[in-house]
Order: sequence, then structure tokens, then C-alpha cells
Amino acid sequence: MNSAAPNIRPVIRQLDEAAANRIAAGEVVERPASAVKELVENALDAGATRIGIDIAGGGRDLIRVTDDGCGMTADDLPLALARHATSKIDGTDLLDIRSFGFRGEALPSLGAVARLSITSRAAGHEAAQITVEGGRIGPLRPAAGNRGTVVELRDLFFATPARLKFLRSERAETQAIADVVRRLAMAEPHVAFTLTDSGREIFRADAEQGDLFGALQSRLTRIMGRDFIDNALPIDATRDGITLTGFAALPTYSRGAAVAQHLFVNGRPVRDKLLTGALRAGYMDVLAAGRHPAAALFVTCDPHLVDVNVHPAKAEVRFRDPAMARGLVVSALRHALAMAAPRAATTLADATIAAFRPEPATAAAPPMRPLNAPPRPGLAALASGYAAQAPLHPGFAEAPAARVEPPPEQPAPADAPLGAARAQIHENWIIAQTADGLVIVDQHAAHERLVYERLKAQAAARTVPAQALLVPEIVDLPPADAARILEFAPELAELGLVIEAFGGGAIAVREVPAILPRLNVAALIRDILDDLSDLGASDRLRARIDAVLSSMACHGSVRSGRRMNGDEMNALLREMERTPNSGQCNHGRPTWVRLGLNDIERLFGRSG
Repeated sequence: MNSAAPNIRPVIRQLDEAAANRIAAGEVVERPASAVKELVENALDAGATRIGIDIAGGGRDLIRVTDDGCGMTADDLPLALARHATSKIDGTDLLDIRSFGFRGEALPSLGAVARLSITSRAAGHEAAQITVEGGRIGPLRPAAGNRGTVVELRDLFFATPARLKFLRSERAETQAIADVVRRLAMAEPHVAFTLTDSGREIFRADAEQGDLFGALQSRLTRIMGRDFIDNALPIDATRDGITLTGFAALPTYSRGAAVAQHLFVNGRPVRDKLLTGALRAGYMDVLAAGRHPAAALFVTCDPHLVDVNVHPAKAEVRFRDPAMARGLVVSALRHALAMAAPRAATTLADATIAAFRPEPATAAAPPMRPLNAPPRPGLAALASGYAAQAPLHPGFAEAPAARVEPPPEQPAPADAPLGAARAQIHENWIIAQTADGLVIVDQHAAHERLVYERLKAQAAARTVPAQALLVPEIVDLPPADAARILEFAPELAELGLVIEAFGGGAIAVREVPAILPRLNVAALIRDILDDLSDLGASDRLRARIDAVLSSMACHGSVRSGRRMNGDEMNALLREMERTPNSGQCNHGRPTWVRLGLNDIERLFGRSG
């Protein structure tokens, strides 16, 4: 209230339609990429099989979306520019949303802040065109055109120039538009997309053929790259009416940022904290610090199980049972990672080849011999001298740097995924021969993961042992927080943390995990509450316990520098093949690298 005029009563007034549309546009159309998203989603809802997007000036100067969908009649066009006019729902059930759009706000909002032109023709009707500029609708005109719709948007935000100051550079806005188109192209692999910038094609995805899963794999190969598909695991799981499909990459194929994480709910691209947190939890103890998983995951369920009307841009969703949706994602990812056959990221082989790059020839040039130096024997004399000293049987005259093991009495099967051990290098690296190449294993990192998985299985089988506190620790909390964490008391008790109400907002901690004797209970309780508030779930206690088990595994595993005989090395390889997540150590680093015969030939310049 204005303190200078305390007796003046503010007057409530109805905003005119133009102002209301500009306010709505500020919520729906944040930047040019938002406009592209709304228009392309309209084209998809119209049943388009080909969608072309043309832009100029990062979308500020021009956005044109052309589709071959069902189109609109001349009578439909003026109504399409009215707020909350839509053909996608009838308003009786706002949870039964089976289309991208449903609010009827995009076109009037765009018309309020830009110069908008819509040309459309429905089957059996003549084409028509209508324009709107800064909220002022022009007359309906006849036009020429094929079946479908062309929406042209020019001078975005000319009616709200203050918004232009918040836009980023032309290059950044173009990149944001391309990202939007790629995500929608992932969601609809049977639809063809093209994106051009001032006439230059910057993205193209032809319509994919085959069933949905095969078409999705082809589309992801085109958008996310062959490396992603070559290093990804198929995901297909269902629980209580919710289905999760898609592809998730191996932990050893990770990224430095969350740029390769694509999540969809009923075909709609979303940026949802619940699902992002579930994706992170699925990879919780198999990724190195600072690394992020790559995945394209699709959640499909009855529309009544998820509310998509909770965000102006429809970028967030709310599940009726968030714990169940999160649990499906976490369990499906962990199961896929654990059950995957021994695989190493194909990019590791490329990195290994690069590490073997030879020194430049100039670095090995011999020093010049002084003029007065005594003559040295020629190469022929050296060769003959070596031949005179060499043993008669084949082999090296000197002991090799690596220990080469004789074939064991029980040879490893020729088709074993990790092959048969042949040598140990520097008492840490196991060299195994496979049917089509070789495998290099870090013995300490591999055994560390094996011991860690064994400890986790034992802890899960017996539940985590708890240790009673001589004096219960009292943690004071706001009453709402105390009630929230007490709801999760049974789950915490399974992990060795026993809590109970202590009156008011306080809780009493009576037992803690025996493996965590120096636990800061109050700090942990508050961290768990933060997770529950933000994500509806928490993995902090499990992560603390796993960290201790990981440390125990590190100290109890085969150390670097220990000599292993052939039988020991082969036993390690066979256990790796049986153990989940053995492709990376407890810290997320790879435990083994595969080099195919093609890779080895490349090292010697023999590949064609």
C-alpha cells in the first residue's frame, strides 16, 4: 500500500483483451524457442506427417511453421485467434489430456506480441488466410495453398519491446530453437522435420519406418549420434499402469553436464525434477563424480495418472503417485545396468588408440657423434654379434617386461566375453585374449567393484545392522517436517536408522546404522527432509552406507602391485562376467577396455 496516501482506496478494474493477451504471452512465449514449440506442437496435434520450420534472426525476425495436417476452414480461423478456443478438449475433464496443446492460448498470445499470419486449408474446403498484428485482427481473405497450415510469425515482441532486452544472442536463440525441434523430433519418430535458418538447413530428420521402438532407435541415432546408440541399453518396464521405455547409456559413456538427458511423459518433452532425480538415482553408485548419464526415456500412462496443467509452458508434470513413478525409473535403470552383458563404451577404445599414438619421428633423432669419437660397429656387425649370443630355441634373449602366463590347465572358454588371461603388466594390468581382440583389465578397480557388490548384496539380504544409542538423540524440527519424516520411518528403519515421535516437532533417534558410528544425525535428518521436500524421496542414507561399503571394498580388494597367476586372473575375469556393474569401479571409472582386431591393426597402420 502507498504510505503517502493511506486513505486512497485502489480501484479494481478489468484489463482490456489486448493487455490480457500480452500478459498471457509473457507466460507462454518466453523466447523464440517457446513460440516454435507451441506452433510445432499444434502441427503435431493436427496429424502432420511433415513439418518444416523456417527462422531468421534467431526467431526474432521470422518463424514460419508449415505442416501437412488436417488444416482449418475459413470459419475456424477467427475462432483460432480467440483466447481459450480449442478443438482438443471440451472442458469436461481437464485430466484427460491426449494432445500437446489444450489451453487455446498460444495463437492469441503470439498475435498479441508479434505480426502473425495463418494460412490454412482443410480437405474439401478452399484455403483462407487471416492476420493479426499486436492484437488487432485483420479481415479474412481467400488464399491459395495445399492441405495443411502455414503459420508465419514476424517481428516477435515488437509490441512488447522490453521483452527483447531479455533475449540472448542470435546464435543462442537459434540453438535453443534447434534443441526444441530435436526434442519434439525424438517424441515423434514417424514425422519428418526440417529446420532452416535464413534458407540454410541446420536440422533434418526424415520420417522413420518400422515399429515404434525401431523407429525411435533410428531417430535417436540421427539426433544423439551413433555413439549413443552403440553404448546404450534398451529400457522396457511396466508397473501399476505406468510404462517406461527408451534407451539409457552405459555408465562409462557419460557426459560432463546433463545435456544428453531427454525425458518424455505421454510423448511430451518435460524437464521434471522428479524424473531427473530418479534418473540420477538410477546411476547413483556407478558414475564418477561430476559425470552425468545420457538417456532418452519415455514414460507412458493413462492421462488421469499425471497432471500436465501445472506449468504455463507445460514443461513440468505432476504424477498422482510420484513415489511409484520415481521407483519405476530407478528400478528399471538399475536392473538394466545390472543385467547388461559385460560391455565397455566403444569410445574407450578410441581413447586407448589415441593414448598409443607414436612419438614424432624428430624426437628420436640420435645425437651427433663428435668428430674425434672412436668408430662404432656397423648395424651388420651388431646384428651378427646378437645372433651369435641368441639361444637356439625361439623366444626373447632377455626376460620380457611383462609376465606371460602359460595356458592354465583348465583353459577359459573361447567365447567368454572377457576372454582368457594371457599376461599381467606391471603387476596391475591383466591382458586377456578374446575371440576378436584383447581386453585390458585394471585388476584393483575390477576386484574393488566385485567386493563392493558382494557387500551390498549381504547388507540387503540381512538388512542393515543397527546400533542402539545409549542416549537417544533428539532433533527439533518444525511440526510439518517432523510429520513428513515420520511417514518414512519404516523405510529408514530398514537402513538402520530408527526414529520415533518425541512430542511437538521433535523426533528421537534411537538407533543408527552400525556401519556409521560417527554419523551426524541432525544434519542427515535435515538433508533427508530437503530431499523429501524437493523430490518426494531421498537416497542420502543409502548413499552414506554405500560409501562406507565402497571404502571397505577398496581396502579389501586385490591391490595394485600384487602378482596373480593365470588361474587367479581367469577367476577374476569370470567373476566380473557374473557380477552386476563390473564395467566400472566404485568411483565410476572403467575397469576394463576392449580393443578389437580392427583397433589393433589401426595401431600398426594395417587397416584399409
